[in-house]
Amino acid sequence: MQFKRMFTTDAYRGTRGYLRTQKIYEILRTVLYFAISLSLFIAGWVSTGSRENLLTIVAVLGCLPACKSMVSLIMILKCRPMDAGLYQKIHEHQGSLDMAYELYMTFYEKSAYIDAAAVCGNTVVAYSSDPKIDASFMETNSQKIIRKNGYKVTVKIFTDLRPFLERLDSMNDHRESLEEGIKFTPDEKYPDLSRNELIRQTILALCL
Repeated sequence: MQFKRMFTTDAYRGTRGYLRTQKIYEILRTVLYFAISLSLFIAGWVSTGSRENLLTIVAVLGCLPACKSMVSLIMILKCRPMDAGLYQKIHEHQGSLDMAYELYMTFYEKSAYIDAAAVCGNTVVAYSSDPKIDASFMETNSQKIIRKNGYKVTVKIFTDLRPFLERLDSMNDHRESLEEGIKFTPDEKYPDLSRNELIRQTILALCL
């Protein structure tokens, strides 16, 4: 756990730059896991003169988390860091909204890169520059999971930047009305987080 904190933590997930540091972490973790398994295999072979020993079994079992780490590495390498110019454009319209950036949202059937997402009341809007995104699928499935967590939100994913920025401006202008009348009981596990922040955390849980 301490090793991971050297590069990235959950506190940085959803911020620009997360994917870059996460890639470094995944590479180092994968190399370390395979190196441990290899060193155990070599140590057993050298000490016994045979590959048929207890350390070989331990080394093989150690390949399981190493392979799992490799899968995570392959997935994270597919993600590209957010363009600085695009981030600046979106950030200028963020206002007081709770937002998350550089999201690689994953489901069993499909995955997609989402540049930014904003939360206000029961409204969640996002923008994706991913040309292969199935926006309808990602909207439906993310909305379903967020609602299962107790938040009756509507999710909309834009693939054009201009209407997304216009929606951010509108959400800022009407923030009070969007949040009016919504009952909220703070989460005992996260008493300091607002409802919007808890929805944001739920979205982050769907992402690498």
